[in-house]
Amino acid sequence: MLVKILGSAAGGAFPQWNCACHNCRAVRAGTFQGKPRTQTQIALTEDAVFWYLLGASPDLRFQIEATPELHPRQATRHSPIAGVALANADIDHVLGLLLLRELQPLRIHSTASVRRILREDNSMFGMLHRIPDQAKWTDFLPGEEFSLSNADGEDSRLRCRAWSLATHYPTYVTAERQAQLSPAEASLGFFINSPSGSRLAYMPAVPQIDDALRAELDTCDVLLFDGTFWSNTELMDVNHVISGPTAQQMGHVPVVETLVELAEVHCPRKIFLHINNTNPMLDEASPQFRQVRGAGWEIAEDGWQFDL
Repeated sequence: MLVKILGSAAGGAFPQWNCACHNCRAVRAGTFQGKPRTQTQIALTEDAVFWYLLGASPDLRFQIEATPELHPRQATRHSPIAGVALANADIDHVLGLLLLRELQPLRIHSTASVRRILREDNSMFGMLHRIPDQAKWTDFLPGEEFSLSNADGEDSRLRCRAWSLATHYPTYVTAERQAQLSPAEASLGFFINSPSGSRLAYMPAVPQIDDALRAELDTCDVLLFDGTFWSNTELMDVNHVISGPTAQQMGHVPVVETLVELAEVHCPRKIFLHINNTNPMLDEASPQFRQVRGAGWEIAEDGWQFDL
């Protein structure tokens, strides 16, 4: 299994278009000891022919153009992208689906709840269904293993299992609709097994870490984990206010806590991604960056890839 990190930032990317925090000002000025990043996006393949996306970020078009393996390979319209697996219905996780509307056959794996939100409540996603079989949806349940497949149903041999992480749907989902949905399908992580037996964990938004999750992560070869905020009060500290949403209230375990909570997880590679533009560990000259690296973790960058 070949895995490519196309984007590694949280929603809004880095720098964020309307942010003038220290990090964003410095990266625009060219004085920042760190790298810009697009919004989190993972692509993976077992055969280098069919590629599968975990989520579909708003930056997907630029990420595809920056990745030759995802370019068309035929004279007529074509894409190596065969399918997408959705972990939630957040805007920064699904908006890129609309960029894949150009009549290219596509398999979309999601929970029934996420499918209902996108297909029944948002008319824009009808652009994925202008012709028969343009996009085929396959529902999965948290905890059940399924195979990533293309629009024709061909098995990729990549086995995926969703792990329920949180019960809150995006705020744009109406209260009436939320009452009809399964809370366990709101926000997920993925465990993906390759034919060789290697295992990848993709956990971009984790509100809490318990023993069951810790045990699962301990069986993985690579862990891509929520690195959104450094501390619980990061946004308040950056904005110099004494009240406001904390990292955990927004559904993210702070990095400083993750370093402790997962210190005994013996995964060969532990990588933070989905990093907010305000996170001080983006600065490679910062003590926070050194603390992460000293703890044996890596901080994802756009363009990284690894074989499993």
